[in-house]
Amino acid sequence: MREIPYEQLGLTLYHEQLANGLQVYLLPRPGYRQVYATFTAHYGSVDSAFARDGGPVRTVPDGIAHFLEHKMFESPAGDVFNQFAAHGASANAFTSFDQTTYLFSCTEDVAENIRILLDFVQEPYFTDENVEKEKGIIAQEIRMYEDHPEARSFYGLLKALYHAHPVRTEIAGTVESIGQITKDLLYECYSTFYHPSNMVFFAVGGLDPHALMDLIRDNQAKKSFGPPPRITRVLPDEPADAAAARQETRLAVSQPRCLIGWKEVRVGLAGLDLLRQELLTGMVLDALFGRSADLYHELLDEGVIDPSFTWEYELAPSYGYSLVGGNVSRPEAFIARATAAVARARQEGIPKDVFERSRRKHIGRFLSGLDALGYVARHFTAYHLRQADLFATLDVLLSLRWEDANERLREHFAEERQAVSLVLPRD
Repeated sequence: MREIPYEQLGLTLYHEQLANGLQVYLLPRPGYRQVYATFTAHYGSVDSAFARDGGPVRTVPDGIAHFLEHKMFESPAGDVFNQFAAHGASANAFTSFDQTTYLFSCTEDVAENIRILLDFVQEPYFTDENVEKEKGIIAQEIRMYEDHPEARSFYGLLKALYHAHPVRTEIAGTVESIGQITKDLLYECYSTFYHPSNMVFFAVGGLDPHALMDLIRDNQAKKSFGPPPRITRVLPDEPADAAAARQETRLAVSQPRCLIGWKEVRVGLAGLDLLRQELLTGMVLDALFGRSADLYHELLDEGVIDPSFTWEYELAPSYGYSLVGGNVSRPEAFIARATAAVARARQEGIPKDVFERSRRKHIGRFLSGLDALGYVARHFTAYHLRQADLFATLDVLLSLRWEDANERLREHFAEERQAVSLVLPRD
């Protein structure tokens, strides 16, 4: 086990790659009683087409990664949530575009909760009966989100931005696609993507790294895994421009919702390059649309937007996008004002003092986030899967230049890669 010191942050990270390929990271935080642990597979909704060990390309139904996450909590011994609850832990899981994470937090019985987490994720239990039962549960979840304005505006934007990339497909899939899922398909995807070599374990909080590493080593040594599969993720060609300028959905809502997005074409990054671009683009978005920006206050004072207004930037190796928006009273006015603000900034640049203010805000958010164990666990894992290091954030933020931000502004916020997603009242 090696120690990785981050002296500037006062942290020491412990790491070991086990014989089966599992990457284990432990971050002790003296003074904390809580422990937050995650067990993550590098497998998400965009991995719907893949080849294993040089074999033919397999295309599986949309939503299968999310379906698999649901089914993992069922075992012959009963509901896994009850096992965690019996040891004082709160457990959960989520599937994103590129990862599936199982997690718990607790203040007692840490060792036993870690055993439960490792064991249930590595002991799949699928039957024809429980798969058919789950289809009804997930179909109900899908139908619920069909009437959810936040979900409809978000996925509407991705469908407008992307022509073919599976990021345009909803993580849960459709009622039709999950109807095609079988027990055998679940086992195939599990054996491909849930091998320890394609997973990472992370725990942070009041823990003894040496004792926990011994526990995890012992747990994994008792289990048999085949050789790690060679996974080839297959993605369609994706044009650089947006697929559509505008996407509209009508729902039974009283207030419109509007998102404006820009498609990222500078993809294929990893490590420090990915982290740098993510932070730099976030600083640009904050300078233009953050809560200290003039435009935000103008639109809020005029009642065009409400406090739900936000910005977001997501960058993965094969896709990326930025978005701004929320609930709006006058969508066309918002679109015109935001588009004009971007065009003006691309021409004139971001003032240097605004850039420095955004840097300070980002540094403050990062440092305060280190005190939230859930924030640390989720972000560390997401960056790790993209070969980046969460704890390099401070150094990268300090290295960014004003000139880089203005270059990034002109590169990313191009009109031909912009799209709008609207959710409007039915009447």
